[in-house]
Amino acid sequence: MYRDTQLFIAGEWVGGAAKRRLGVINPATEEPIGTVACAEVADLEMAVAAADGGFKKWSGMSAFDRSEIMLQAARLLKERAADIGRSLTLEQGKIRDEARFEPLRAAGELEWAAGEARRAYGRVIPARNPNATVLTTRNALGPVALFSPWNFPLNQLARKLAPALAAGCSVVAKAPEETPASPAALVQALHDAGLPPGVVNLVFGEPAHISDYLIKHPSIRKISFTGSVAVGKQLSALAGAHMKRSTMELGGHAPVIVCKDADVDLAVEQMARIKPFNCGQTCAAPNRLIIHEDLYDRFVTAFSSRFAKIRVGDGMSEDTQMGPLANIRRLKMMESFCADALRKGAKLTTGGQRIGNKGYYFQPTVVEEAPDDAMVRQIEAFGPLIVATRFRELDEAIAEANRLPYALACYAYTRSIATAKRLATSVECGNLIANDVVLALPELPFGGMKESGYGMEGGTEGIDAYLATRLLSFS
Repeated sequence: MYRDTQLFIAGEWVGGAAKRRLGVINPATEEPIGTVACAEVADLEMAVAAADGGFKKWSGMSAFDRSEIMLQAARLLKERAADIGRSLTLEQGKIRDEARFEPLRAAGELEWAAGEARRAYGRVIPARNPNATVLTTRNALGPVALFSPWNFPLNQLARKLAPALAAGCSVVAKAPEETPASPAALVQALHDAGLPPGVVNLVFGEPAHISDYLIKHPSIRKISFTGSVAVGKQLSALAGAHMKRSTMELGGHAPVIVCKDADVDLAVEQMARIKPFNCGQTCAAPNRLIIHEDLYDRFVTAFSSRFAKIRVGDGMSEDTQMGPLANIRRLKMMESFCADALRKGAKLTTGGQRIGNKGYYFQPTVVEEAPDDAMVRQIEAFGPLIVATRFRELDEAIAEANRLPYALACYAYTRSIATAKRLATSVECGNLIANDVVLALPELPFGGMKESGYGMEGGTEGIDAYLATRLLSFS
């Protein structure tokens, strides 16, 4: 059963000043399943005022007490994972296993950050004056604004919210209108765990209107955004104009470099497993297969065969391996990418078509021989579409990986430590993973370079972004 979603301000669920609501669509059926409240200026004013008051209470609590509340919220998320997962499948389209796992991942984020709350150490610095004591402390920045996307509506919010809370910050979070119920479930778990009113406030509505208000507000000390490069640039510029700290986790176009000495079976198995995850709608999804010419035919044939056999359908069905795209925009983009590639001389190895005429389903698709100027070689498709090219010398593969302005994730397959080290130092990316696909775990920092953003989420770096270092000297 899918519930309508309200705004959460000052510890209460409210309908919004204007009582305006937007519809929520099930991408598997294109049918409306519920509504979400939209915030107006009056609601945003209340949310920031609540965050101001919440910050005074929350930052004044001990790190131990803050971590205990976060750990209790993690326990509640685990208990509610099945129910939250059903809502997530209905509103976003994920298959059931992925949807059930997302609340557990969010719980892991809270658990990790709760531990970090107790380890936000300062340091003592040897003083030149023998009568002086010099030290640093690390203090919460203040109220922060968080902007999370629709592709992982629960876990992406948790990756921002958890370290902010661990540091002692209060929050105004703007979550996606298309997928509101799952982020609301995260906030409800925190509330039920004993989070003081005003510490976390959740709003939905017109993205540009909300971001403009929050970033400009003098009470907001930092922003964190996950989303497109174009929007990230706009928000980053606005934050800079108001001297606000910001973390930007933006888009990528992840290359997969399959070297001459690669374990082809391992590479095919891992790529065929990770590419359809969330219907390819992840910023770190493998998008560009860059394969040594000696392995190219074997790899593409094996990968295409595996990819084409993926069972696509409603995420509520237990035997579905890949659900629908999240919205009609993504479906139209898939069709546009394929049409552009074919028009420019590329070849479809498998897929390339919408499935049926109800629901946003698209075939798992492999494109070969696309020229450099094809959209699929230039921009991440953010869907079940991957493009294959070949190389002879490693320098060619590195040049192709670095050709674009995006530098988030890169995957590589080689049996050579020397080759792996060369790729690690030569490929421009925030995250390089060799012979594996592990990314975005709570203990691992994750972020991009170039136009893929700046700053890290996860790991010890995640909480650092919400702390200010203060120097104290006594003599």
